[in-house]
Amino acid sequence: MELLEASEAGSLLDLFSQQKWAWEAVEHEPVFTIDEALAAVPHLGGVKTKNVFVRDGKGQRHILVIVPHDRRVDMAELGRQLPATRLSMASPDRLQRHLGVTPGAVSIFAVINDKDNAVELVIDEAVWKADKVQGHPLRNTATLAVPHATLEAFLAHTGHTPRVMRVP
Repeated sequence: MELLEASEAGSLLDLFSQQKWAWEAVEHEPVFTIDEALAAVPHLGGVKTKNVFVRDGKGQRHILVIVPHDRRVDMAELGRQLPATRLSMASPDRLQRHLGVTPGAVSIFAVINDKDNAVELVIDEAVWKADKVQGHPLRNTATLAVPHATLEAFLAHTGHTPRVMRVP
């Protein structure tokens, strides 16, 4: 398992180090799906996540939904609970514009690029209650694992307040 140093991973991990937030990260082959990540990512501990970037039917709301890696998201029911009309996957262009990442690199850590707080953040309660959470550090060739306290500090730093719920 090849561990990453902050200076190797760029500004996101440099921020984590400067803030003295606990984290660990590993390099791996590029992954684009959950199955690829399960095969390629060495054991880090913590909940593995699925990250779904959606938009409403009018394209006015953008929502990053974080769930355990093995959970399917019922978009229609999620839309009813939020409420939001006609949720669907956002395009790669919207993903780049709002979160500054490409498909395969989406994670909770991408909200650092949402300077205007235009993206709503929905986190499944199982992820929120986990002792440690995994996600990509803005690229799909590494995985970052952080304890809950670090996740809370990071979100406070970015100004994002998550809506914690049982995601359908």
